[in-house]
Amino acid sequence: MRQLKITKQVTNRETASLDKYLQEIGKVELITAEEEVELARRIKQGDQLALERLTKANLRFVVSVAKQYQNQGLTLPDLINEGNLGLIKAAQRFDETRGFKFISYAVWWIRQSILQALAEQSRIVRLPLNKIGSINKINKAFAKLEQDFEREPSAGEISELTEISEDDVKESMKSSGRHVSMDAPLVQGEENDMYDVLQSDDSPRPDATLLNDSLRREIERALKTLTQREADVIRLYFGLSGEHTMTLEEIGERFDLTRERVRQIKEKAIRRLKHTSRSKILKTYLG
Repeated sequence: MRQLKITKQVTNRETASLDKYLQEIGKVELITAEEEVELARRIKQGDQLALERLTKANLRFVVSVAKQYQNQGLTLPDLINEGNLGLIKAAQRFDETRGFKFISYAVWWIRQSILQALAEQSRIVRLPLNKIGSINKINKAFAKLEQDFEREPSAGEISELTEISEDDVKESMKSSGRHVSMDAPLVQGEENDMYDVLQSDDSPRPDATLLNDSLRREIERALKTLTQREADVIRLYFGLSGEHTMTLEEIGERFDLTRERVRQIKEKAIRRLKHTSRSKILKTYLG
């Protein structure tokens, strides 16, 4: 396979050529958690090859994030371009000593890069500059606290760190698109996670090679091993089956449950998915 260059121009192509790009990144070999840590250490020492390896291994993830921001003024290739820049920045700043997976940290940098591009270039999305600044500050605080606490921080905790009111934190997070914790693998020891199955129902799916019908069917079969409540929570939290992604609070409101109870149901469901009899089948798609 020819050398991929991870730059802003990497997907600056006509829509007809997007399939080719997606096929190329689909061939890039994934990395293990151990390799991820080693690459992060080398990046700190200025190793450009390590930076390239870590970013290439996660280009598919950027596509999944970019798809969530379609139809807001930028084409999918442009959104991927911007997301790739955020991915590179995340790779340069990642602290592997925290014990978190890289992509759990990188999601905020990817989103931030895309949101800035939408604010600057989109004719549809126009946020005040002070609001963009608040969103960026909140995003950075979220990423930091998530690594510190090893869980999603609350709006109150973000407010305390940023000195932005809790109400403004909640409003800014709505404006920026909520954080989706994608650090929970579908199967034991698997490096891919729920983000790989996100899809946009409002637009064509050029990345069918990455998110195919067979995989979605297997995910649905795996969800059937859960209780109805567990499956419903997973679908809503990760935006599966055409549902919009929802926060723990929003899911709690729908089912008249506390945020903590919803979190417990979600974590239990994820543990069950890891050990489901269908995990080997899922692994053939996600491996």
